[in-house]
Amino acid sequence: MPVVSQFYGIIIYIYKKLGGHHNKPHLHAKYNEYEASIIIETGEWEGNMPLKQKKLIDAWIEIHRDELYAMWYAYNNDGELIKIKGLE
Repeated sequence: MPVVSQFYGIIIYIYKKLGGHHNKPHLHAKYNEYEASIIIETGEWEGNMPLKQKKLIDAWIEIHRDELYAMWYAYNNDGELIKIKGLE
């Protein structure tokens, strides 16, 4: 579970399925016992997250959307992990 970013107790990570790409460009978020996956393009969520943390993650995705696409493709194509700055 390679960590892309961390902020306010939230961990943003990515992983790839053995054999290459899986699903649409997305990332995973963890906060305490809550976990979710988020599609980068649409912001569609699957999983559970407290509302405050969900809003923080949505804002972070909006700020870093272009970087997130670059990170996702770099990781899935070349295995290169690009870290992205968290919220401050």
